[in-house]
Amino acid sequence: MRGNLAQLMQQAQKMQESMQRAQDELAQIEVVGNAGGGLVSVTMTGKMECRKVRIDASALADHEMAEDLIAAAVNDAVNKANEVTREKMSAAATGLPLPPGMSLPGFG
Repeated sequence: MRGNLAQLMQQAQKMQESMQRAQDELAQIEVVGNAGGGLVSVTMTGKMECRKVRIDASALADHEMAEDLIAAAVNDAVNKANEVTREKMSAAATGLPLPPGMSLPGFG
């Protein structure tokens, strides 16, 4: 029994290290969300930090349209960042001994 517990603790430690590496990688990964056929683009890290917003001058002619395009580009970037996060964290959790049919919330 003690051997199983020690093995489980080692696996948990390895998974924790793997998760930390994945989080460090996410801070470096950048995704770009676009809207309006590229009139607006938002660059965001995998940790949801906005790095850059680019707005084509022609999008600024219509204030309401510009607002809508910015919101759409941010949402596109967030969706892409979430997908990258799911992939990285799921890969980091691989090997964790979970009962059949169970997964970590948000990663399965």
